[in-house]
Amino acid sequence: MDWIIGLAPFIMVCFIIWVVSNRKLEEKRLRITADHSAEKAAQYATRITELEDRLRVLERIVTDKGYDVATQIEALRDQRRVDEDTDAAMPLQFPRKETAR
Repeated sequence: MDWIIGLAPFIMVCFIIWVVSNRKLEEKRLRITADHSAEKAAQYATRITELEDRLRVLERIVTDKGYDVATQIEALRDQRRVDEDTDAAMPLQFPRKETAR
């Protein structure tokens, strides 16, 4: 029984060292997790801001008076067809070179 009393200070010191080292490791782990979370939150905030800006533009387009989305889309399609037909039907014109006589 006397040997337990003799080992008690040694056991207490080992326990204190273990508690302190575990606390430091946990603090380091929390700091890393917090830094990572803050970085992710900043990325999400940036992305949300971009999406909100895009949404505002779409809302403005849709609610703008006299704006007919279907007509605009069809006009763009018709214009593309005209451009494609014109490009295919146009003969290539090469400049004529003058010849010496």
